[in-house]
Amino acid sequence: MSPSPLIAPSPPPTAPTLADLRAELDRLDDGIHDLLMQRAGVIARIAVVGGKGRVAFRPGREAEIIRRLLRRHAGPLAGRVLARLWRELFAATIAVQHNHLITVCETDPANAFVQCAREHFGALTPLRVYGSPPQAIAEVSAGNATAAVLPMPAEEESTAWWTALLHRDEPRIYVVARLPFWAPRPEGAPQVQALVVAAVAPDASSRDRALIGLELPPAISRARLAASMAAAGFAPGTIILRRDAGAQTAQALVDVEGYVADDDARLAALPDLSRPPVVLGAYAVPVDGETA
Repeated sequence: MSPSPLIAPSPPPTAPTLADLRAELDRLDDGIHDLLMQRAGVIARIAVVGGKGRVAFRPGREAEIIRRLLRRHAGPLAGRVLARLWRELFAATIAVQHNHLITVCETDPANAFVQCAREHFGALTPLRVYGSPPQAIAEVSAGNATAAVLPMPAEEESTAWWTALLHRDEPRIYVVARLPFWAPRPEGAPQVQALVVAAVAPDASSRDRALIGLELPPAISRARLAASMAAAGFAPGTIILRRDAGAQTAQALVDVEGYVADDDARLAALPDLSRPPVVLGAYAVPVDGETA
């Protein structure tokens, strides 16, 4: 048997040069740009299908998109960067469909609420800044703004803006989001907490908390209210209880687990109320860490 001919070994692969890698980045950037233009085209078609007057602001859906992307994310790119990129895309999406303006109640000397609004609603979204919650909400009620960013509610009069939502005036104003949507917060990022209100009912996500407004006898305690909420089937968290001197009723804001609709049967099971409870809105629970 004759010996097998010798097969010359393959040359070792050549490592890519810096120019090769930069060319690959250019190719990827072009592909990303192509997809962004295609995405904008789909958004424009959605605006046509949805019809004029359709509200493009969908905080619950936006939260679900970011959660889904974080669940599938891998590699060295930080998850918080992914969330930041898509926040800008959402802002552009709304702007494609209709005029988009956000009002902000700024109570922080360092303009932290404005920074928080910029982070969430995009660097190029027009902002109009006011010194009190009623001013910011009034622009939403008048149809001049998509949403308002407000300090977290409290018992003090300056942050008791939530009591106005108990009246269910038209257009009805709802809490629809909580800011910031992601944590932990890096150095230099705004540390304030805020709620977003809009003249549109919140859309549910896979993980929400709802806000329920109540009017009750002034002598009721937080412990009794918490027990009543639990007995009705709610899982209450923070309870804000406001009592004005001389008032015949107290006002409460209860943060509960899950999305709650106006026709939720548990609402009718709440005792000791001066008037029927009001669902003031709901928000998608912010993501904590690099995953959803």
